[in-house]
Amino acid sequence: MDTFWVDAKVIEQLKPTHIKQYHAKSAPRGTAAQAVGSFRDIPALKNAFFDTAPSSSDSSLAARQLAVAEDKTKAIIQLAKEIGAVKHGNYDSLLIAHNNALVFESYQQRGRYNLAHPQASATKGYTSLLVGRAVQLGYLSMADLDKPIISFLNEIDKSELVKGAEKITLHKALTMQGGLTIDEERWQELEKSPDQLQGQKLVQALLENSAPITDETQVYKYGNYNPMLVMTVIDSVTPKGAKHFIKTEVLDKLNIANYHWSTHTSGLPQAGWKISLTSRDMVKLGLIVANQGKWQGAPFVSADYLAKATSAFANPPEDFIPEEYRYGYFWYTTPVQVKGKTYVANLAWGGGGQRVIVVAELGLVIAITGHDRDDKIMAQITDTVIPAFAD
Repeated sequence: MDTFWVDAKVIEQLKPTHIKQYHAKSAPRGTAAQAVGSFRDIPALKNAFFDTAPSSSDSSLAARQLAVAEDKTKAIIQLAKEIGAVKHGNYDSLLIAHNNALVFESYQQRGRYNLAHPQASATKGYTSLLVGRAVQLGYLSMADLDKPIISFLNEIDKSELVKGAEKITLHKALTMQGGLTIDEERWQELEKSPDQLQGQKLVQALLENSAPITDETQVYKYGNYNPMLVMTVIDSVTPKGAKHFIKTEVLDKLNIANYHWSTHTSGLPQAGWKISLTSRDMVKLGLIVANQGKWQGAPFVSADYLAKATSAFANPPEDFIPEEYRYGYFWYTTPVQVKGKTYVANLAWGGGGQRVIVVAELGLVIAITGHDRDDKIMAQITDTVIPAFAD
């Protein structure tokens, strides 16, 4: 069964006095009970909250007034109100950062300033940044991306693996092209004995029970255990393992303390879903991408890695993914047209409407949270928000 590990600072954040410390003007705040309860139980806000001049007591996130033309400011405010009126689906927050400062903040429906929001598959994009952080710190190299994942796992019995197991490199796993073919009923049986899937045993079991890995099987297939293959490598190459690395070398460095990070059956941190972050902390992760891997002016994620992570390696075939989207290292990339000019947008995207959208050329980061099944909000972002900063 999955469990959650939560930063110790979160316990303090659940106290009302601590919540008030980070109060942003009159932004809607969740209660201590809501912070530890089910996201589904959070009541919808009666009115949308928006702020065109957000403030920040967090030294790791600057804030200033939105500075675009009046008509564009009004259009963004109108969009926030329409989201609150459920005209575009069930969305919970829309935040905008421009040139390294938060300039617009809005909360709707279940969105709350101080509550960590479930991220779904946007988590995959954050896992990719973990790899880039490991490269920056020297635990991995760029050359390692093309090495078999089993070369990093010293507890694997290679004599028991299926043919072609060595074909799964970090690059292949990060682009959803690992090529595993696992019988679902067989895997459900294996999951009944989680002690046999702990740590690197997870990869051992996957590579013993898959059909042979071939060029034909190594095509894009969303999910397919690839994120946990990557997390297992992170766990192996970092000095104290993935959990310690995530907390001390990533979240703590970004002053991210209000989060939930669920634990996989293997005992390792989840890599593809089941984490929660606040909307403001989503913005911070986007700022790293917008600044070619730098955080507050200093290298944080390898710029070389990030360039590959935001490239177009695969053409996702799923019906729910727009035709123009391409896939890099757990990040999507798509063109955005504004008045005849094409900009490149990179996205960490999760089901229900979780998005960190980066348009690096414009210095623009947009964070969205939601719980919408159809998830069609991007049309409003490309029609209203991005053009506001494109002049």
